[in-house]
Amino acid sequence: MLWGAAAAAALAFFVTLEIVARRHGIPGPLTAQARELVLPPKPGPLYGGLALMMVVLTWRQRLVAAGAAVGIDLVFVLVRWALDVQVPEGQFFGNGALWAMVGCAVFALARRSGQERALLLKGVGLGLLLVTGRKTGDTWLLITSKTRPTVLDPYVATADHALGNPSWIAGRLLKAAGPMSGHVLHVVYAQLAVAAVVVALYQLRRVAAERHFPRHHLVRTFLVIGLLGPAVYMIFPVVGPIFAYGPGTSGTGGVEWAVANLWPHTPPPIGVPHPVPYDGITPRNCMPSLHTAWATAIFIHSRRGPRLLRYAGAFWLVATLSATLAFGYHYGVDLVAGVVFALTVETALRAFDRGWDRSGIRMVAYGTAVFAALLTSYRYLPVTMAEHPWVCGPLVVLALLSVILGYLRTTAAWEPKDVPALRPEPQPEPV
Repeated sequence: MLWGAAAAAALAFFVTLEIVARRHGIPGPLTAQARELVLPPKPGPLYGGLALMMVVLTWRQRLVAAGAAVGIDLVFVLVRWALDVQVPEGQFFGNGALWAMVGCAVFALARRSGQERALLLKGVGLGLLLVTGRKTGDTWLLITSKTRPTVLDPYVATADHALGNPSWIAGRLLKAAGPMSGHVLHVVYAQLAVAAVVVALYQLRRVAAERHFPRHHLVRTFLVIGLLGPAVYMIFPVVGPIFAYGPGTSGTGGVEWAVANLWPHTPPPIGVPHPVPYDGITPRNCMPSLHTAWATAIFIHSRRGPRLLRYAGAFWLVATLSATLAFGYHYGVDLVAGVVFALTVETALRAFDRGWDRSGIRMVAYGTAVFAALLTSYRYLPVTMAEHPWVCGPLVVLALLSVILGYLRTTAAWEPKDVPALRPEPQPEPV
């Protein structure tokens, strides 16, 4: 019943988002996903979704599914080559993975029953949610650019003085470090979903043998962050330093839209902030930093893995934080909000799984309150924060540390305790 209710809620959400997107003249997530059954797929975690789906299959079934996906992709490539279809760079493969997942869903409905059908449909749903979640995020971003003509970057840039304008510092350090460092950070930033799939595959490695999913895993946190985060973008639209105070990037923005061309050499002066207009293309996707939230979730869920996975999770978190600042995509205060947001979502999901108790409710309420207080301060007290950095900066950091400490204490109390085995008492010798 829970899985059915979740599936119905997800479908209703996708349909609603599809309707809203079409009213703004853009394709919704369902339309965009359906097109990729035939059209060249945009870069995304299509094969990552297939890998997640295959956790419910036996090794023989995995080989068949993977072979079918690769074979279908080769057919698409040959047909497009024969018809001289122009395909954008990086969009050659992916249709096969989508067709393989759809085929497994049809196979489950037609040839399976009972628990086996339910398990296979759960696997297909997990893979498709990862893929469709990417389309949902893209649609959300387009909606933010169409419905929020002004942005609040001057407020966030002013509040960022309390932390010492870390994006400006990181941008200059990256330029001084040379192109190789930038290339590494770009790969880490762009392949965040790949890191998530690796951690999730480790967590779900026993599903095929045990025939059920674990109570809590990374994919759930990843999807919830991606679904809730863009709603905050609508409330607090921000484009980022390289757009609002620089030339823009990735084909959007421009100096003509910038408040001033200052990033990364000159921090913005302290003044009276006000909303500024920006183009209708650039997503308003800075507050909070969802890349930071996702990297935090990856770090948390990698803690129970082997040493190599733990090291990789820590590296991905540090590299993602560095990339978001050094590329000018985020302000420092965005990252603080992103970590608080991730820990609050993670606590809520774990509390839901084990049953709500006082500690879970208290931690979720506290994380929500801190998150709301941070956004309120950035919006209504930025000048005060900028004029008193030695007071407001430590307060922001202390608020972040308090949420981290609260999360650690709450979740540590939920961990099962090792109870020593009782030794049998010595019995008297029989007379």
